[in-house]
Amino acid sequence: MRIARLAVSAFAVASLCFSASPTQAQDKDIVDTAVEAGTFNTLAAALTAADLIEVLKGEGPFTVFAPTDEAFAKLPEGTVESLLLPENKDQLIAILLYHVVAGSVTSDVVVTLDSAATVNGASVTITTSDMGVMVDAANVTAVDILASNGVIHVIDSVILPPAGPTAVESTSWGTVKDEAVR
Repeated sequence: MRIARLAVSAFAVASLCFSASPTQAQDKDIVDTAVEAGTFNTLAAALTAADLIEVLKGEGPFTVFAPTDEAFAKLPEGTVESLLLPENKDQLIAILLYHVVAGSVTSDVVVTLDSAATVNGASVTITTSDMGVMVDAANVTAVDILASNGVIHVIDSVILPPAGPTAVESTSWGTVKDEAVR
């Protein structure tokens, strides 16, 4: 319990570093909230290339573990450019949907979880310690950025789905897209 309280406290401190306060963001959807922050330009470009903008502007609710521009910059050189190519759209979609959980999962719930199923079809591992919270190998650096259709938690690395079939690879894109907006 002490670790969970410390992690929530760390989350609260980290959230103060984020430019949009929850009250400011609540009238904007997840995409507009992220774009307004100014630190998610690469994520916005990837969402556009993957045709996921309208999905994440949908009713939701969604929880997005959003990597910053700095997180994308940690990827090997040329990776982002390659993923943005039309021929790599399915792979890009699989990666982006691995950052999205159906429902609005705020930090007080996140710290009680060991994992969470993503819209991609695979689950992320959630680790809570006195150092904070990690989603797979990414540190959560800000939490509970509320939007009209869900919540954003900022992460410092891009997380990659495990190898193997995902919801994107085993189902048509239209079905996945429809399921994501439900």
